[in-house]
Amino acid sequence: MGNPVVHFEVIGKDANTLRKFYTQAFNWHFDPPSAGVNAENYGLAQTQAGVGIDGGIGNMGAADGYAGHVTFYVGVPDIKAALDMIATLGGKRVMGPETVPGGPTIALFTDPEDHVIGLVET
Repeated sequence: MGNPVVHFEVIGKDANTLRKFYTQAFNWHFDPPSAGVNAENYGLAQTQAGVGIDGGIGNMGAADGYAGHVTFYVGVPDIKAALDMIATLGGKRVMGPETVPGGPTIALFTDPEDHVIGLVET
C-alpha cells in the first residue's frame, strides 16, 4: 500500500492574498497564526472536517529566494462552475475540463500568483 497524501502547501509571495483567494474559491477556513517560525506568514487550512486533507498556505522562505510552489488537486462537484468562479477571482484556466479515459473529469488552473492547481470533478 502506498503512502497517502496528508498535507498540501501553497507557498507564494503574498500569503494573505492567497488565503483570501482560496477562502473565496473553495470556502476553506484558516486557523489564526500561532507561535512559531514565520507563523504570521503561514496559515493552516481546514478544507472540510472528515473529508480530504488539510494543509498550509504561506510565504515562508520567499524572503530567502525560495521559489513558490504548489501541488494538489481539489475535488469539486461542478468543474465548469468552479473554473468560472476561479476566473472571477483572478485565476486562469490552463487545461480542460477533460475526461481522463476511464476516469474522472479534470482541469488545471493558475491562481493569482501563477501556481498550477488541479481540479477533479467528484
